[in-house]
Amino acid sequence: MFAVGLCVDERYLLPSLVVLESVASTLPPSVRREVAVRVLTLDLTPQHAVTMAHLAARLGFGSFDLRWARPMREAVMADTGYISVTAYLRFQFTPAFLARPYLIYIDADTLAVDDISTPLADLPDDRLGLVIDEFGPVVGRGHGLPGLLADRPELAGRPYFNSGMWWAPTGLLPVLRTGVRAALRSGRRYIFHNDQDALNLWLLHSDAAHPVSGRFNTYELACFLERGTWTRRYTTRAPYPADVALLHFVGSAKPWLPMCPPTEHVRLYRTRLRDALRTVHRLGDLSLDSYALGRA
Repeated sequence: MFAVGLCVDERYLLPSLVVLESVASTLPPSVRREVAVRVLTLDLTPQHAVTMAHLAARLGFGSFDLRWARPMREAVMADTGYISVTAYLRFQFTPAFLARPYLIYIDADTLAVDDISTPLADLPDDRLGLVIDEFGPVVGRGHGLPGLLADRPELAGRPYFNSGMWWAPTGLLPVLRTGVRAALRSGRRYIFHNDQDALNLWLLHSDAAHPVSGRFNTYELACFLERGTWTRRYTTRAPYPADVALLHFVGSAKPWLPMCPPTEHVRLYRTRLRDALRTVHRLGDLSLDSYALGRA
């Protein structure tokens, strides 16, 4: 079976609870009992760590563990608009901590709407399952890895992956962590999208990526189209595809913030948010509300 991995700080606590609520809703109870939840955090308070543990148990997950951790010292933060160094904790998961043969890593600004474990069925033991980035599908087309092609023109057109969802054999994680650290040491000048660029630098040299269908990491497009059409330079798909398994709310307009356009997917997210809030309030934590992060 697998572990669901989350990297959480106080700013993203409430969204991480929504992720757990949504993942639980897509799995039958018999499967949930075999799934572990593993959390790495920089600054979560003990009270909120207990809240996460209680919610995981209430949702029927079989195991929960949380550790306070620090990112690798090589971490480069070039884009800090709505992202913190907590993002680099995704490279700190270890096989011993996970205690499962597979890790499904999930960013906190996502919403599962179907079973996200399906890609594990054909995942090679030495590959990392990833979805190609919808706004920058190949090296040189989006904003990722600026300057790289000037030095390495032969990399033009190579796949570029989004780091918000992983499917990983846990035995690969030490290799991944060592490779990303080396990539940051040698290529820090190319980093713009923080941990995502670091991961892609390693992938370009390791050939360790296993492409996963885009339905398992689908960008919420309607929010962008409410504010302009620039995304049409990268994708012409419909904003509401029928086969989505996981929605990813990339960008600064997060669905838990009041300034986010109330698209169909945002309304779906806010329904899950209300469900999560009701559950944690019943569990005794009254410190969270739906706009707490918006006021931070």
